[in-house]
Amino acid sequence: MNSVATLFSPETVGVSASTASIRSREMPDALQRACLAAQTAADNKGQEIVILDLRKVTPIFDFFVIATGTSRRQIHTIVEEIDATLRRAGDTRTGVEGYESSKWVVQDYGDVLVHVFDAETRGYYNLEELWADAEKLDWEQEID
Repeated sequence: MNSVATLFSPETVGVSASTASIRSREMPDALQRACLAAQTAADNKGQEIVILDLRKVTPIFDFFVIATGTSRRQIHTIVEEIDATLRRAGDTRTGVEGYESSKWVVQDYGDVLVHVFDAETRGYYNLEELWADAEKLDWEQEID
C-alpha cells in the first residue's frame, strides 16, 4: 500500500501551508483521504482528531474522521476546508448533514465519513466508544 507520504511528494503537491493541494489526476485511496481530512482539521485548529479504521467492523465505509470544533464558525470552517481539500484530491462529497445546527456535522465521501462536533455533542454521542471495535489510527504517523 502506498504511504500518505508518497501522496505528498513534490511531484503531486503544490507548495502551500501544511494542507497540500493535490495535482495528481488519480484520486488518493480512502486512508490517504482520511489523513488529508484529519490534517485539514488540524490546520484549522480542530481538536481531538481521531481516525477510526472500520474496514474490519463494517462493509459500509472504511474510515471515520472525528474532530471537535470550539465554535459554530470554527466547525463551519473545518467542514468547508475539508471539503475543499478533498475536492482538490478528486473526491466528491455525496452528502452533508447537521450544517445549520453545527452541533454535529457529518460529511459523506462514500468510504470516508467526516464527523465534526462541538465538545458537548461529541461527549454525548461518543462515537469512539460506540465503534470501540474499530482501530484508532495514528494519522500523524501515516502522514510522515
